[in-house]
Amino acid sequence: MFNVAVLRLKDIVKYIICIFVLILLIFSITNYFSGAKKNTQEVTQKVENVTNQLSSHSLLSCLDATLPVVASINRNDEKEKEKLSENDILKSMLETQISSIDEIQNMKEISEDVETENTEEEQNIELAETGITTEVVTNNPIAENYNTQYGNVKIKNQTDYQLTEEMLTPDITIENKNIMIFHTHSCESYTSSEAYPYTPTGNYRTTDLNFTVTRVGTELTTQLQQYGYNVIHDTSYHDYPSYNGSYTSSLKTVESLLQTNPSDIIIDLHRDAIGSRSDYAPTVKIGDEEAAQIMFVIGTNAGGLWHPNWNQNLKFAIKIQEKAEELYPGLFKPIMLTTSRYNQHTGKYANIIEVGATGNTLEQCLTSMKYLAKVMDEIMK
Repeated sequence: MFNVAVLRLKDIVKYIICIFVLILLIFSITNYFSGAKKNTQEVTQKVENVTNQLSSHSLLSCLDATLPVVASINRNDEKEKEKLSENDILKSMLETQISSIDEIQNMKEISEDVETENTEEEQNIELAETGITTEVVTNNPIAENYNTQYGNVKIKNQTDYQLTEEMLTPDITIENKNIMIFHTHSCESYTSSEAYPYTPTGNYRTTDLNFTVTRVGTELTTQLQQYGYNVIHDTSYHDYPSYNGSYTSSLKTVESLLQTNPSDIIIDLHRDAIGSRSDYAPTVKIGDEEAAQIMFVIGTNAGGLWHPNWNQNLKFAIKIQEKAEELYPGLFKPIMLTTSRYNQHTGKYANIIEVGATGNTLEQCLTSMKYLAKVMDEIMK
């Protein structure tokens, strides 16, 4: 019994030792292969790092990593580059600032030049003086034709109305001093001159409004504005492409303008018709200047059209012409009172003003506007 038990105990010990050795062997093998894998991973990582460095760095960077002397030289070069770069940036910023200052200065100079030009233009607008010798100097004049007179104002009355003292007395007060200027016959032109040559597109007509009565309207507008008046100047064509229907066309313009620019003084600026003499040039000499004579044409309701304002319009014309005879005698020809209405029912002081005739030059008509504006200011201020 005893011997059997001993044998079995030895077997057990043997088995245990075998198992322990086997475990130790397995552990050793495992550690061996784990270390190899780790080394492989480390090598792989190093290769990747080198590859990344090669791909992301230049040859100088690689040399920096291997040769300290090269690295030192490169660092010095980089410092110099940084200094140069900073200098370039500062220089660029300075140049930009200088450029901006120069540009601002140039803009300021341009603005000053424009203001100077505008000031010079304003200074070049010469206003009329008074106390100047005036005389009519028309060559081959047409005899004045009038049948009514109020003081120094002569009137050619073409109607059947008997003009009484009450109807002629200019006892009006001008409250609304807004002024509207337009042209029923926008293309009426004058005798071409050296100062204003133009190519006619009709018999003393041109579609170039720089050489027509429209340009005269611009001059009157400019002159009146110098005295502080609010002036609306419409330069629409009303007689082009068709001359017929001009007054119908201009009436639409006036009615439209009155909706936004209420005005009592409405001037339809014309040139006198050709008549029988195309060389007719009614002229007055004021000081050393030659100016075209001016004529009022005042419509009435004698033709049967509704026109309650005609007597007011006549009084306005008489008031202006009375002052003109005082300041510049001969500037106006006799007022023409007609049976037609001429759209003058649109305002309390609506009228036609004819400036010069076909024989006058544009410069003579422009000169007239300087003196007309002065006269108008005298009665309205």
